[in-house]
This record gives sequence, structure tokens and C-alpha cells, in this order.
Amino acid sequence: MAKITVIHGPNLNMLGKREPDIYGAMDLSQLDDAIRRMGDQLGHLVEIFQSNHEGDLVDYIQGQGGKADMILINPGAYTHTSVAIRDALLAVGIPTIEVHMSNVHKREEFRKISYISDIVVGTIGGFGAQSYLLALAAAAGVVGGGRQ
Repeated sequence: MAKITVIHGPNLNMLGKREPDIYGAMDLSQLDDAIRRMGDQLGHLVEIFQSNHEGDLVDYIQGQGGKADMILINPGAYTHTSVAIRDALLAVGIPTIEVHMSNVHKREEFRKISYISDIVVGTIGGFGAQSYLLALAAAAGVVGGGRQ
């Protein structure tokens, strides 16, 4: 059983309310429940964290060193601005998958820039809440183990 950490960045707490035409009607607790259920089905422990604060996200990532086998992170707007989150991911050296609910490449120009895409195993986006589940399936393949 691997430990897979899911990190939601800023404004993900507003799912279901914020721009539902882009992000869908599912709220964060429903998304987290779906992620946990899939983690159980795959035979892996899933821990989930959300913060709107860059420093809290950095502290949390640093705290995963030696604990998590894989990180799934949706840095939200920090995708395009945070060297600190990038450096924290590099510092812990945990394989990471970047997740986005929207297809950032079909949106504003600034959203096409990611400060972490070159250091992660892969990026999954554009499938709404399903992006997280696709990333979780990919993570399970990377860490191995679990139920077959």
C-alpha cells in the first residue's frame, strides 16, 4: 500500500460555486470523497490537503518528505507564479503529477505557463473532476502495489 498525497491549491475550496461552466458543479468535499473511494479501490492510502496560502502549501509539501510515495498537486493559480512550490517539490524529491480541472492551454496566455510541469512525472488536465481520478490511476501505476 502506497501513500498518495493529493494537494489542492487556492480557490479549489470554491468548487461548485466558482465558474461552474469551467470547473463543474461538484464541490470539494464530493471530489475528495471520490478521490478517497478510488484510492481505496486501488488499495492505496490517500491523504488530501487544501490551502489558499502559498506558505501553507510549501510547509505541507515539505512535511511529506519520507512519508508520501507520490504527490498529486493542483497548484491552482500558483501554477503560474510559485517558485516556492516548485522548490519544495524539488526538495522532497517525491514523484509528482500536476493536475488541472480545466485545459489550461485553451485559456488565457498566462495560464499556459507552469512553473512545475518540467519537474513532474506528467500533467493531466481538461477533464474536470475526472482529471484527479485519471491522475490517481496514473499515480497507482507509478508507485505499483495496491490491488491488481
